[in-house]
Amino acid sequence: MAGFNKVVHSYEEAMAGLQDGMTVIAGGFGLCGIPEGLIAQIKKMGTTDLTVVSNNCGVDGFGLGVLLEDRQIKKMVASYVGENALFEKQLLSGELEVELTPQGTLAEKMRAGGAGIPAFFTATGYGTPVAEGKETREINGRHYVLEEAITGDFAIVRAWKADRYGNLVFRHTSMNFNPMAATAGKITVAEVEEIVEPGELEPSQIHTPGIYVQRVIKGNFEKRIERRMVRKD
Repeated sequence: MAGFNKVVHSYEEAMAGLQDGMTVIAGGFGLCGIPEGLIAQIKKMGTTDLTVVSNNCGVDGFGLGVLLEDRQIKKMVASYVGENALFEKQLLSGELEVELTPQGTLAEKMRAGGAGIPAFFTATGYGTPVAEGKETREINGRHYVLEEAITGDFAIVRAWKADRYGNLVFRHTSMNFNPMAATAGKITVAEVEEIVEPGELEPSQIHTPGIYVQRVIKGNFEKRIERRMVRKD
């Protein structure tokens, strides 16, 4: 990067430095707002023993699901895993370590990590297997579970627009998880639909300031539908 210019022109540059055993936080919700090209680059690199943190693990053959094909993911921290047969197979066979986390708790773990907050109490999960082995506390008559924040070596996110300084604007469903994930990586890489010049983004509309972002790349997206639902007449 030259000065404040965060733009890179190849996926090799975008994911340079990713090594075996690292933790990758990935934005997106289902198949919406996922950094498709960055995930494909991780697959191409063959990086293994990864801990991946994301709302879900894609589907068979798409999204984070492609990283399961070559056993690149060692541990998955996720909320929802119900659309991936290979994920189920690897979980049941013991090949894949899985930490299921309530959706809101997972989002807050990312946000807290980005804000420098090491842990927080939440009522979600108290009295369930989610709370096993964790500190609990009663506050004002209600029971809470202590959850630790999450940070990653890399965070990969998808945005609608970015400028060269790395300021990001997300759109619609991609607002789920992407803004939180973007703050929680030591190196945050944003794959975006459009790159504009500094000053073209309305300051009040910027969701993630460029201070959190180290690299920006313009991507091409398939925008696949996770589960197509049609009315039966």
